[in-house]
Amino acid sequence: MTETPLDAVKLDGAGPVYDQIRRAIRDLVVSGAWPPGTGVPPEHALMEQLGASRMTVHRALVQLAREGLITRRRRSGTIVASPPASHAMFDILSIPEEVRRLGQHYAYAVLSRSDGRPSAEVAERFGIKRSERVAHLVVLHRADGKPHVLEERIIHAAGVSGLAEEDFAETPPGDWLLQHSLWSQAEHAISAIGAGAEEAALLEIAEGEPCLLVERRTWNQAQPVTAVRLLHPGSRHRFVGRFGPYGAV
Repeated sequence: MTETPLDAVKLDGAGPVYDQIRRAIRDLVVSGAWPPGTGVPPEHALMEQLGASRMTVHRALVQLAREGLITRRRRSGTIVASPPASHAMFDILSIPEEVRRLGQHYAYAVLSRSDGRPSAEVAERFGIKRSERVAHLVVLHRADGKPHVLEERIIHAAGVSGLAEEDFAETPPGDWLLQHSLWSQAEHAISAIGAGAEEAALLEIAEGEPCLLVERRTWNQAQPVTAVRLLHPGSRHRFVGRFGPYGAV
């Protein structure tokens, strides 16, 4: 179990002390500064370092455990939890891994990015408020040189640490989020649509050609993390899920 320096936990002075402690530890976990298996400082050490009461520290740790960010063990101490496993059609899949499993060469390009408050069009498309700060990205994924998926994504700045500094030059946004953020809830929808003129040009298909649109939103508790629209040329994709009486197999 990796030990952690106490001085990494810094309070921001905003709101109740227990919530400041919760947010400080949460940010260290979500940013990857404290990876799974990292030992969380014990209550008495946090009390001394932060000048907080035992009840205050205990309340913060209990809440973090409820959120699935830490695992509390009576004898071995508290550690950062591993992300929960996902299954079948509800997987948040890595597009690079999907392409490689097909035996094809993967490549991608970030076509555009804008940071700040969303335009009215983007806010309406993703069902978000104009007051929120987001990164809005358009990414084209390729398999063996051919367009594979057209991705349009927003990432909520308040829910993801390190977003402003990341340029996605080495890792596509979806994979970067899997490595640097946690999610506790997801909403997933698949529909069939015809490709618009701009989408068709990017995907190198005819305008109006049938496509599969995968729309997904994720949250960490009540905090939105990301929303994405993944447009797949219908002739190049199919989705398969295998289920038993108790869910995915």
